[in-house]
Amino acid sequence: MAMVVITATLLIFLLCSPTPSVAILLNKLQLPSPVTGPESLAFDRNGGGPYVSSSDGRIFKYVGPNEGFKEYASTSPNRNKTVCDGLADFSALQATCGRPLGLGFNHQTGDLYAADAYLGLVKVSPDGGNVTQLFGPAQGNSTRFTDGLDVDPDTGIVYFTEASTNFQLKDFQSLVNSDDNSGSLLKYDPSTNQTTVLLRNLSVPSGVAVSRDGSFVLVSEYLANRIQRVWLKGPRANSSELFMILLGRPDNIKRTSRGQFWISVNSFIGSPISPRRATLPRGVLVTENGIVLRVVSLASEYGAEAASEVQEYNGTLYAGSLLASYAAIFTTP
Repeated sequence: MAMVVITATLLIFLLCSPTPSVAILLNKLQLPSPVTGPESLAFDRNGGGPYVSSSDGRIFKYVGPNEGFKEYASTSPNRNKTVCDGLADFSALQATCGRPLGLGFNHQTGDLYAADAYLGLVKVSPDGGNVTQLFGPAQGNSTRFTDGLDVDPDTGIVYFTEASTNFQLKDFQSLVNSDDNSGSLLKYDPSTNQTTVLLRNLSVPSGVAVSRDGSFVLVSEYLANRIQRVWLKGPRANSSELFMILLGRPDNIKRTSRGQFWISVNSFIGSPISPRRATLPRGVLVTENGIVLRVVSLASEYGAEAASEVQEYNGTLYAGSLLASYAAIFTTP
């Protein structure tokens, strides 16, 4: 695709963005010990959840304060509970146990899609009982680090990212200290079962979100501190452009019911970059034109751990983290 370079206007929007407000913690949704890593969250068509990914290959569903999280599914067909349950991140065993990252529902069918770091794109049936691998090593594809995901609510098309073809999740420390730009944005069409590449040469594409009208999709570049926009419809279809430059590392992107976007952004203190260093995590709310509306600090709960996702659901903010043992629910002043 052709890359269109825009002016510094969008950067000015960010530099002149609102003063960050501090998110107020309402609740912590604790994963079953010792499971960690609710990197992404999703809600089903009946409002159930959140469903969260985890470090040991399982997807959990929150069923209420009395029961907490219950196992919903696992992404690996060869998962051994004795070996895998409670597995920590950055383990080589995740290649067998699975490591779901990005999550997203097709609310028309009830299917849950997961971007598994090692197994590729996976579909979970509405009852959680049937798991189908759609695009990954099992299908002869050379994907090494599948990461972000979003589902177009109208077409059911799944947009997902391959963070790198040179590194895997277990090599995260080496990846973030590199200048890798081998990542890609891909599209899976369930009506044809075909996967196509929309954009290549991305610097660790982590998050992805399709616009409310389906005319474009946003993809974050973690190492490049920026968001790209890929046009899907209209006169600019099949082209891409710089959407926004951020003062920090962007991770997941989530669309709101109003068509705006929450971007999880982390600024790391000191060097070199490490997934376990102190961070300044925040959620940045932007319009479809890249105008910053709000900046919310999550440092009160994620000060030492990067927040991987900020999602708004029914007027409440939910946050996830690759390293924390809980998902957090916030309100804002």
